[in-house]
Amino acid sequence: MSDFVEQCRREWKRLQVPDPLAEEMAADLASDLREAEAEGVSAEELLGRSVFDPKTFAASWAAERGIIPAAPERRTRRRPLVLVAFTAVSALVVFVSALALATGQPQASIVATTRSHRPSAPAGFVPTTRHLVAQASLAAPVEWILLVLAILALGFAAWLWTSWNRSGPTRGLPA
Repeated sequence: MSDFVEQCRREWKRLQVPDPLAEEMAADLASDLREAEAEGVSAEELLGRSVFDPKTFAASWAAERGIIPAAPERRTRRRPLVLVAFTAVSALVVFVSALALATGQPQASIVATTRSHRPSAPAGFVPTTRHLVAQASLAAPVEWILLVLAILALGFAAWLWTSWNRSGPTRGLPA
């Protein structure tokens, strides 16, 4: 357990706890750990989960004694406005491109005109005109590309939202 006390000493030094106070706290901690061991109480029973995190234990103890200022508790992080705007724009682009694909607008028509002279009965040659019309959606390739990119952007936004939730709100130091 002396390793735990030494790690606490290093943390108090890092936190600039005055040497006499750090030595007093280290001696108290070592004494408490020895007494607990003599009574058959494990360090984990005495210190709880703090036994696995000496740095946090040392900082919280120094803060409780008023030697260093207590770390302010942070509130739940708010989602940045940029993430909200990115998600909204991505959803809007998916909607607009899907709607444009569904309606097939804008369209272009290509008209080909051919003239021919056919012989007709007694009058001679009669000119005839044929119109061939082909229609196509001009924007379809662009709309498909836009739709795929917008869906990928929405997927990325969803990943950002879930990773934000997994990291959870930040908390202050445990007691």
